[in-house]
Amino acid sequence: MPWVVTRLCRDCVDQACVEVCPVDCIYGYTGDDKATFPNQLFIDPEECIDCGVCEPECPWEAIFEDERVPEVFGEDVPLNAKISDSKDDFEVPEVTEKETPSSEDVAANKKKWGYEG
Repeated sequence: MPWVVTRLCRDCVDQACVEVCPVDCIYGYTGDDKATFPNQLFIDPEECIDCGVCEPECPWEAIFEDERVPEVFGEDVPLNAKISDSKDDFEVPEVTEKETPSSEDVAANKKKWGYEG
């Protein structure tokens, strides 16, 4: 899996990454199992071409190369991979404009999830 959306995206769900993805491999969950698939975006590892254009577009700094996912977000790697098992419950979201978070908002979100990076 070349790129991973981490929990830093949860409940933020900025879609700037969706807008720039050349292969539409970034999905939102549309099913009912919110315990397994929280409110965030997911990258399908089977479709991702490892171009990396999504990473700098994420204002929440939630996207990492799979080998560089911080340890605190280790569980997010297999979570993104689960998309392949439940593909019918995912779709590429329609992009809606969202207000860009402030640097303070980004820092507070990182702190909330125990990430100091």
